[in-house]
Amino acid sequence: MAVGIVGIVLALPAGVPGLILGPIAYFLGRSAMGRIDASRGAVGGRGTAVTGWVTGVIATAVGAVVTLLWLILIFEAMSSPSSG
Repeated sequence: MAVGIVGIVLALPAGVPGLILGPIAYFLGRSAMGRIDASRGAVGGRGTAVTGWVTGVIATAVGAVVTLLWLILIFEAMSSPSSG
């Protein structure tokens, strides 16, 4: 869950950290859910695992959108003629 939250926070200004941390949070959450399910109730924390999984998906999506916006801005700045 913490990796997903950090991914979302860092993805908002930069984008790329969300693309890196989002999938990590996703797979950590899915792995934890699998271990919890395999324990047949002996291990708790399913809500936290689901939250980690969901925040990983959100961080990846936000990171992708913000990165795309940054790339559009950079390419637009490079293609516009310079005045001078």
